[in-house]
Amino acid sequence: MTDYGHELQFGLFPSPDADQVEQTLELAQLADVSGLDLVTVQDHPYNAKHLDTSTLIAVIAARTTNVRVAANVANLPLRPPVVLARSVATLDIISGGRAELGLGTGAFWNAIVAAGGARRTPRESVDALVEAIRIIRGVWGQSPDDTGARSVTFRGEHYSVAGLHAGPSPVHAVEIWVGAYGPRMLRVTGRLGDGWLPSQGYADPDALPAMNAVIDEAADAAGRGHQAVRRMYNVFGSFGAGSGFLQGTASDWVEQLAELTLTTGMSTYVLGTDDPQTVARFAAEVAPGVRELVATERAHRAAEPQPEPSKGQFVSSAPAVAPVDTTPTAHSTLRVRPTPDDGVRLSDSLPWDETIRPVAAAPTGAAYTDHQQSAPQHLVDIHDHLRTELAQVRDIVDQVRQGLLTVGAARSHLNTMAMRQNNWTLGA
Repeated sequence: MTDYGHELQFGLFPSPDADQVEQTLELAQLADVSGLDLVTVQDHPYNAKHLDTSTLIAVIAARTTNVRVAANVANLPLRPPVVLARSVATLDIISGGRAELGLGTGAFWNAIVAAGGARRTPRESVDALVEAIRIIRGVWGQSPDDTGARSVTFRGEHYSVAGLHAGPSPVHAVEIWVGAYGPRMLRVTGRLGDGWLPSQGYADPDALPAMNAVIDEAADAAGRGHQAVRRMYNVFGSFGAGSGFLQGTASDWVEQLAELTLTTGMSTYVLGTDDPQTVARFAAEVAPGVRELVATERAHRAAEPQPEPSKGQFVSSAPAVAPVDTTPTAHSTLRVRPTPDDGVRLSDSLPWDETIRPVAAAPTGAAYTDHQQSAPQHLVDIHDHLRTELAQVRDIVDQVRQGLLTVGAARSHLNTMAMRQNNWTLGA
């Protein structure tokens, strides 16, 4: 079993059909207010029935405030890497750090050629994608050798740039998610990708472990570690009385997706649907249910005692953690004190009645070790830190009100705060 421990994310994969543009935009807004993390759009520039993906995700970003947006995945043969890099960076800047890049080698080659793209063999397609990733990261100011070079020079078989000025740089570390299925593309994903983004139907659940193993091997060989690659999954299903994968009740979906996370490491689920009710149930019932089940199992696994190493098994040479001293010390009385109330009130009323708060008398003759004292002190420290962050939030809101800070800049700052990280990680 493999669980990479990645934070769980949930997203939407609506149809970009031109004849239902308002429905698509409303679905994206529903995903945003329902607490989903992503809205992604397929990219087939030769399809006369589809809206242009780059334009559509820009409008979605403008109509939302929380979800991240991306092509799922960008059609590289019809999206030159320099233009694609600057398009994504621009969207990231405008949206306050909410753009990502899904990238694929392309498919449906007759249609690509009809639209003016070059026909490539499978090997040429992978080579071109590798070249494109290097150029894209260079344009973003992320040179492969970490020199932070401000110009890009690269001569490849499919793409070349010479002395191109890098920029603009995204406002956050944009992730590149690779749509990959074949062994060579999976190895490229392990070496260069931030995420792996296959689709159900092309890679069904029982095929995922073997494909993950290829990515792991390549990531480890590149010195990145297999946890460097987020495992994502485009899924399709309907709520009902069925027994197949994502064909039953919301509870069935929760159990199936949680099991997939805990056994194959998939951690981002992007649901392909155009049904508002399905989106609402996915956000309100499935996503929190999966998060709760996975968190419970992860905590259980973390608490399990480690087995004794067998003969020939590797044993870490790291120094052992000293055992906790449970013997009462000379400082045996409770030394922890709550943070004094400064008397400041930001509201005329409290959501609870302070007069009925339970109060227990201090035990007489109780003795506490240093280790036991540390637990309540840690709780006090956590609350002090959160109070400090709440003060920062109030300050940020005031700056936005006064026009001293843009909403995008405010959001970018909030995303770095511990309370936001806690919300992402714990839903708390």
